[in-house]
Amino acid sequence: MVATVFLAAASGSPAAKAESGEATDLSGKHVAILLGEGFQDAETFMPMAYLLNRGATATVIGVEPGIVTAYNSQMTAIVEKSVTDVQVDDFDALVIPGGQSPDRLRQHEEVVTFAKEFFESGKPTAAICHGPQVLIEAGVLEGRDVTCYAGVADEVTAAGGRYLDMPVVRDGNLITSRIPDDIPEFSAAIAEALME
Repeated sequence: MVATVFLAAASGSPAAKAESGEATDLSGKHVAILLGEGFQDAETFMPMAYLLNRGATATVIGVEPGIVTAYNSQMTAIVEKSVTDVQVDDFDALVIPGGQSPDRLRQHEEVVTFAKEFFESGKPTAAICHGPQVLIEAGVLEGRDVTCYAGVADEVTAAGGRYLDMPVVRDGNLITSRIPDDIPEFSAAIAEALME
């Protein structure tokens, strides 16, 4: 709860949102953030703050509850629930940040199963940077337009996906982005999908 309050406060007050014309209301939407050790901090906290500031709630899920640390800073996050303790129906969207976390997460069958079931439910499934590695392992990218960190592009094409070098790519319920510079477009695309 402390992290949620901090994130909401860190990314803008209601007055600032009103001044900028942000009118997206995500009240009642619940987002799962899939994290493991070695996550990328900005790709986690910035989209999360964006969604929270628009009224969404978020739960950090992973292999098991506990504290995980970013690979690129000393920032930590609390994994609140194991993927084995949640259901696809508990959430309206799934976000998979990048960093080293996705490569570690995709080694766990229960994580891959959850990601596959979530994607196949038709709900918004978003991955940035290395995040698509979890979806590659889940076998859901065949025939899909995808972007990601350039170093993962060969994995995407080997999995049958069509790699596009763009800030954000949306193909049905799949939303993907490349790098931290793309976070604004990535976050907005998730919010837009949640409003549909």
